[in-house]
Amino acid sequence: MTPKSSSARPFLNRRLAEFGTTIFAEMSALAQTTGAINLGQGFPDTDGPEAVREAAVRALRDGRGNQYPPGPGVPELRTAVAAHQHRHYGLSYDPDTEVLVTAGATEAIAASLLALLEPGDEVVALEPYYDSYAACIAMAGGTRVPVTLRPHTEGGEGTFRLDLDELRAAVTDRTRLLLLNTPHNPTGTVLTREELAAIAELAVERDLLVVTDEVYEHLVFDTAEHIPLATFPGMRERTVTIGSAGKTFSFTGWKVGWITAAPALVTAVRSAKQYLTYVASGPFQYAVAEALALPDSYFSAYREDMHAKRDVLAKGLREAGFGVYRPAGTYFVTTDIRPLGESDGFAFCRALPERAGVVAVPNAVFYDHREEGAPFVRFAFCKRVSVLEEAVDRLKASVS
Repeated sequence: MTPKSSSARPFLNRRLAEFGTTIFAEMSALAQTTGAINLGQGFPDTDGPEAVREAAVRALRDGRGNQYPPGPGVPELRTAVAAHQHRHYGLSYDPDTEVLVTAGATEAIAASLLALLEPGDEVVALEPYYDSYAACIAMAGGTRVPVTLRPHTEGGEGTFRLDLDELRAAVTDRTRLLLLNTPHNPTGTVLTREELAAIAELAVERDLLVVTDEVYEHLVFDTAEHIPLATFPGMRERTVTIGSAGKTFSFTGWKVGWITAAPALVTAVRSAKQYLTYVASGPFQYAVAEALALPDSYFSAYREDMHAKRDVLAKGLREAGFGVYRPAGTYFVTTDIRPLGESDGFAFCRALPERAGVVAVPNAVFYDHREEGAPFVRFAFCKRVSVLEEAVDRLKASVS
């Protein structure tokens, strides 16, 4: 028997009323029921390095992490995160006071927003955005203010770009925080040095906090370069930088993420985080500590592998008739379905598993302004090449 809500009120908190089952759950369920190739949800179909898996097994057998690990994360991982930031970006962080381990990047985002926002604070975020951003802002009582990345096409290549004037205009006296994602999911945009410098200048001028989701930091292609916002003048003390092992090492199920920030910010985020999961992923933390110390050859080979897969999928999608926005980073390709005579990404994606045996995600779910994202559809290329080629063949046979 289903209990009645008191006074006929709905059970779901009104802040979360607009959020139901995520599109990823819906599309993955469609993939299972139809047997379609799942290029919707962003998880690899192969595991990461064998040495890292063995490190997790060794930690389990040695009894490390089988009980509650320390709240801030195991010292080995916090030290490894700090070393990673210095090795790749020249950023120095104290492992004891400036690094916090989280249950994946999703918890890092949630804990950061819950800790740093007061009800009514405005959060400026780049639209389209990962769906948890909107939910976490709502849970914290904040108000999201989207700034839309606009599609552009030059020389036959499509990209999405940030309008810095629009970003500046979105900041008001009520703005508390900028929430950035670069490399950007779902568009694949990588913010340039000039764009990041302008954002840093704006944050310092308006005394804003910034949370930067940099989980795709090692997946940048062609001439793109990932530059952490915390490296710019005045930004280290006001920036919470989020990283994750899932995207860099292809162990998304381990749910190991982290933040790096100044001590006061880490303390604030830890205050919220301890009442979410408290701790998580004990043995995996030791394995990720070893993963972060892998040689440069691992990171370059991983990037080159994903680069090649991007090109396989982008070429195939273009041949199938899609408009293609070639990503400069991440492992997603955004496409335009209007060249196929379609305009409704939701309807297109819900029909695609039966029609073509392939699952994709409608970008409109990542927008407040749904009409802006209506004709765009996202495909993931973090799969085996043979899987991508089969998906392309199915799409060519069914939609072109």
